[in-house]
Amino acid sequence: MKKNIVALIFMATFISGGLSAQSTEGVTPEMMSAIEKAYDANDVATKALTNAVSNNDVKKLLLNRTNVGQTDHFFKYRVLPKPNITDQKKSGRCWMFTSMNMLRPSVLTGLNLSEFEFSQNYLYFWDLFEKSNLFFEIMIKNRAEPIDNREVNWAFGSPIGDGGVWIGFANLAQKYGLVPKTAMPETVHSSNTRALNSVLRRKLREHGITIRQMAVSKKSEKEIRNAKIGMLGDVYRLLCLHLGQPPKEFTWRYEDKNKKVSEAKTYTPQSFMKVVLPNLELDNYIMLMNDPTRDYYKLYEIEYDRNVMEGRNWKYINLPNDALKKAALASIKGNEAMYASCDVGKQLNSEEGLASMDNYDYESLFGVRFSMDKKARILSRQSGSSHGMALVAVDVDGNEKTTKWQFENSWGKKHGQDGYLSFTDEWFDEYMFRIVVLKKFLDKKVLDVLTQDPIKLPPWDPMFSMDK
Repeated sequence: MKKNIVALIFMATFISGGLSAQSTEGVTPEMMSAIEKAYDANDVATKALTNAVSNNDVKKLLLNRTNVGQTDHFFKYRVLPKPNITDQKKSGRCWMFTSMNMLRPSVLTGLNLSEFEFSQNYLYFWDLFEKSNLFFEIMIKNRAEPIDNREVNWAFGSPIGDGGVWIGFANLAQKYGLVPKTAMPETVHSSNTRALNSVLRRKLREHGITIRQMAVSKKSEKEIRNAKIGMLGDVYRLLCLHLGQPPKEFTWRYEDKNKKVSEAKTYTPQSFMKVVLPNLELDNYIMLMNDPTRDYYKLYEIEYDRNVMEGRNWKYINLPNDALKKAALASIKGNEAMYASCDVGKQLNSEEGLASMDNYDYESLFGVRFSMDKKARILSRQSGSSHGMALVAVDVDGNEKTTKWQFENSWGKKHGQDGYLSFTDEWFDEYMFRIVVLKKFLDKKVLDVLTQDPIKLPPWDPMFSMDK
């Protein structure tokens, strides 16, 4: 086949003495001659391909037409009721939207509502505030270390950001509670976070340098921590100006499906969470991961992967895909949506609302083979979790074997299938990375892993860098 001709010609040239061993270290005229001969620009098929690829949207050329319209969006098991679709807009808060979206069916059912949405802006405010404090604490801890120390360098590289995972939501909800969207609506800067992140990172880095300078000047830890209060005051002011001041209490009422209007009541964020989610036990949720680069049935923990200083780090059980699917199927059958994250951009046909390994055919168009498996893609940073969504539906065959799944996304109704993304079971194997499920849906073998001492991983590990 043509895709192997370059290698064959090169080897033939090398064996015949046309290329010396030393010359193969750089790009030589002989090497280029072999490569150009293999390409054969005068070949009719090659000319046609060059014209097509260079003058068109490549994704449209890659689209496998035989796969279009062949998958329905019906599912035997679905978490009900179906809420309105949310929209994170130009922000990286998918993990926060997803965490709240997985809990909304319980609110809709409990209060008999047609629609409901938590305030993402409220928790976003506290997320950035707490991440800023964590950054300051890392600076204080490492104030005597060289500026190129790995931990110092990592912290300065990304003091704060929109990214996160389920445990970040749990840390915030346990400390600050939840409020309805009407209590703290979105602002321009919560919906488009680039400007806020930029100015906040600038100020945090400035304060980080100040902490290091105070250490050089032999200031005591107590003096530095007193200065930190003023630094957090700067952060608070910047956040209030961009996002608004978070409420300590608010008045809320609602209209249910029967058009009955509730009595207006005053809540704190903590009391509101208890009222709308009376059975919520955040400690009962367990994160499961499929990472083939590490041992399965082991407990792992990522250092500093939290937003609240006194909160919990990101901790997960690493499992094979069949164990993740077993837990996910049980959860959906139990009418419990799940936090899930994946490499959403790979093999995704947004117009169809479908992620499938058969959507795009690279090899037929380019004549180049792409053959990395999931493990290789992770190690080479070609793939990793890039987006969180609520896992809400699954379809099965006559033997109850899973065939396809569905996400409730947070990109608005115009993306995918009315805001939902379906994906095949094969795509799950290749590009799903983690889910969060209640303990009651896990078998003993998985639960026993929780008794292990976690294996600590650094926050700059490539498996987790795409979430930031």
